[in-house]
Amino acid sequence: MMSTGTDTTADAVPVAVAPAKRPPINKYAFACALLASMNSVLLGYDISVMSGAQLFMKEDLKITDTQIEILAGVINIYSLFGSLAAGLTSDWLGRRYTMVLAAAIFFTGALLMGLAPNYAFLMAGRFVAGIGVGYALMIAPVYTAEVAPTSARGFLTSFPEVFNNFGILLGYVSNFAFARLPVHLSWRAMFLVGAVPPIFLGFAVLAMPESPRWLVMRGRIDDARYVLQRTSDSPEEAEERLLDIKRVVGIPADATDADDVVAIVRANEAARGQGVWKELLINPSRPVRRMLVAGLGLMFIQQATGVDCVVMYSPRVFEQAGIKSKTNSLGASMAVGVCKTFFIPISTLLLDRVGRRPLLLASGGGMAIFLFTLATSLLMMDRRPESESKALGAVSIAAMLSFVASFASGLGPVAWVYCSEIYPLRLRAQAAAIGTGLNRLMSGATTMSFLSLSHTITIAGSFYLYACVATAGWVFMYFFLPETMGKSLEDTGKLFGKDTDDDVDGGAVVAVRHERKKSTELVAQQ
Repeated sequence: MMSTGTDTTADAVPVAVAPAKRPPINKYAFACALLASMNSVLLGYDISVMSGAQLFMKEDLKITDTQIEILAGVINIYSLFGSLAAGLTSDWLGRRYTMVLAAAIFFTGALLMGLAPNYAFLMAGRFVAGIGVGYALMIAPVYTAEVAPTSARGFLTSFPEVFNNFGILLGYVSNFAFARLPVHLSWRAMFLVGAVPPIFLGFAVLAMPESPRWLVMRGRIDDARYVLQRTSDSPEEAEERLLDIKRVVGIPADATDADDVVAIVRANEAARGQGVWKELLINPSRPVRRMLVAGLGLMFIQQATGVDCVVMYSPRVFEQAGIKSKTNSLGASMAVGVCKTFFIPISTLLLDRVGRRPLLLASGGGMAIFLFTLATSLLMMDRRPESESKALGAVSIAAMLSFVASFASGLGPVAWVYCSEIYPLRLRAQAAAIGTGLNRLMSGATTMSFLSLSHTITIAGSFYLYACVATAGWVFMYFFLPETMGKSLEDTGKLFGKDTDDDVDGGAVVAVRHERKKSTELVAQQ
């Protein structure tokens, strides 16, 4: 029988059900992400403090623009080695102690730079600081992604970029605060202040738990369960996350610390780790190859658009735009730090609501547009009468700040989030280390070539080049990056091809089963 308009039987059309509310942010996971991400302050501070310190360093030490250029950008090359080493260290010592090591190394580097009597000593300090920066840059997003519940992973994993931008703002403030000191003291004070944050960071990290995924890889299942129970939205989610991790590592679902399979996993840790580099670079499966293309491509684009050049050489760009005074240019440079710090919460709040792809595409498109605008306005300033230069200078400054805002609200934080969640557990630390290394290599290449490039093709020409890279990057992101929002870390790999688990992590499962079979046969023979 058909129901009438007033029918209230089961055949009636049901009333629309309101969507389930998002769970509140897990406070313990939030605190862990906050502490881990504070390591990124080190990188941001070092990049921006150099923008002001170089003005006084050049006068005090009588060094050339080429030496300044090398000194400014070489820390990114040095951090490449730190990033690669951090992948091995984090699998060996754990994610937490790797962060402590990063803080200790950067503290040493900041002291060396602040007390440097000459250029050679400065280079030595940059090397040590660069290693520390590489460690911090690689480990913070990996740890946060492994601790965060799925519902808030994007939000929490964006924290490293938030603190990176906070470090940039602190560097600019330090530039402005110490600019009035005598020349031989001003730049040294700027570097020495950078030695203070690592002291607090090193001790703060010790209060954090270890990554549950690293604990499972070490066979410490009960410890991992305890951490997951505190960082998940519900006990059911904690057990589900633990089962997913155990499946990927190759431990049966019902295994505990007392089981023989855990002893087998521990005994074969070294054997499982030996094939990671081969599996990533020499003979990757099709899904792994697609992950590498997506992750490495995104890391390349993030730095090849020249954002670190804008941060590190902002006083020179402002000078080109008509601000001639050192103090005024340093004050204007603070606007770059404020802009980055103000706009980054946009992506932080939207990552788990809108998704990764929309933010990346909107950000990349805005960056390309504003880079073209910046380059065009700087070019026109050289060709128009002085009466029009003020208006064009204002357009240049507005375009530069808009470019920074576009980067901070998308590509800046989302690239780190995306690359920390697409790789499977067994390959994650080493793959993230490769991506971080490429990111630092490109940052070094752009910052070490910016002054030479601007002398050759002008500053306007340099920004036209970066605008073309941003445009090509938008096309790459549109075609090569699938959406990862709402997927568990163990499921994101499936977005890059079928049977990803078999291709990537199946080897560990097979190895454990083989060892169990051998143990069973040995017992039977006895």
